[in-house]
Amino acid sequence: MKPVPAISLFLAFSSAAVVQPRRVSYDGYKVLRLAVGEEAEKLNGIVSRLNLPTWKGAPRAGAFADIVVPPAQFEEFSKVVVGMDAIVMHEDLGASIAAESAFNFYAAGSANQTWFNSYHSYSDHLQFLNDLQQQYPSNSEIVTAGNSLNGNAITGIHLFGSSGKGVKPAVVFHGTVHAREWIATMVVEYLGFNLLTNYNSSDEIQGFMDKYDFYAFPVVNPDGFIYTQTTDRLWRKNRQANTGSSCTGRDINRNWPYQWSVPGGASTNPCAEDYKGKDQSDAPETTALSSWLQKTKDAQGLKLYIDYHSYSQLFMTPYGYSCTALATNNDELQSLAAGAVAAIRAVHGVRFDYGPICSTIYQATGSSVDYAADVVGADYTFTSELRDTGAYGFVLPAAQILPSGEEAFAGVGYLLANMK
Repeated sequence: MKPVPAISLFLAFSSAAVVQPRRVSYDGYKVLRLAVGEEAEKLNGIVSRLNLPTWKGAPRAGAFADIVVPPAQFEEFSKVVVGMDAIVMHEDLGASIAAESAFNFYAAGSANQTWFNSYHSYSDHLQFLNDLQQQYPSNSEIVTAGNSLNGNAITGIHLFGSSGKGVKPAVVFHGTVHAREWIATMVVEYLGFNLLTNYNSSDEIQGFMDKYDFYAFPVVNPDGFIYTQTTDRLWRKNRQANTGSSCTGRDINRNWPYQWSVPGGASTNPCAEDYKGKDQSDAPETTALSSWLQKTKDAQGLKLYIDYHSYSQLFMTPYGYSCTALATNNDELQSLAAGAVAAIRAVHGVRFDYGPICSTIYQATGSSVDYAADVVGADYTFTSELRDTGAYGFVLPAAQILPSGEEAFAGVGYLLANMK
């Protein structure tokens, strides 16, 4: 694995310096959580007629629907959902975003735990990784899995123990494939930070790093992530143009070349948030990431792959493409997932549920976890939906960053200690 020169971290951000569209304002918008009950058809009709964004996909019977309502439509929306149980997640979404986006100043060279007191700009994320690597040069290197559509490097940090690099089975963490899921960025960074900073003081962590090579990629959708910071905080997809449509972007996590064409798990509409693309792997980020995973597996083996998302507090196993198909090692995966969520709960008392993706949250085709399991052949694959379950959703207060990282590390620690 060829290290990336530090200077490239800063060059990678240069493509973001182009003229951006006007920032999307969510001032006065409300986010409401409704208990769908048996009213899925009615609520879907309301959402469609009023063209309202939803945060957890289309409303489903027996579930909750988190719906974003502009101020101009709130009165009408309130009338048509009268009688349905609802709570307010964000009274003023714009104010919540402003509070979340009050980034703390980051002084170059100071990669320490205060980093996790706030969210940060994309350029600071690159600086943090570079600083962390320079603090631990004997146990880390900066790596890239390729480039995004706009030429931003998909940057990660490779961690290894005293036995050297590139020869032990790999453990891979991906974050922020969906651009608006900022907590995933911070959690993946926390995993890498905690491994490196405790390598010399914790026998357990030293054992993990001497047994496996770790690759942490906090932002695998850099173009989309940058766009959430410059233009639209709630953007999900990449920034790829779609021929014949004015709508932009593909959902990278519906674009992987495995079970991509199975109906029901992604949209064929370029304007949909889960648009799967015109063809499988036609997003450059998907091509880069899938190629990197395969090369890493071929070179050293792939022991564990975890894709971090938000929100819902779930720890899930394959498959997303089918609610009936089960992984060949499903019993072991469920046992490990049960242990991981117990370890997570032991940290701060926060409950995560677990199970196969399709039956636990919804059908998702063309996902990285299914691809890593069945095409690449990783020994263990999981996807985790981080905090919370709907009090704040995607706009999670910065005070929850560190606890989220601590929980995630506990879950990973259980896996590392109990995988065969």
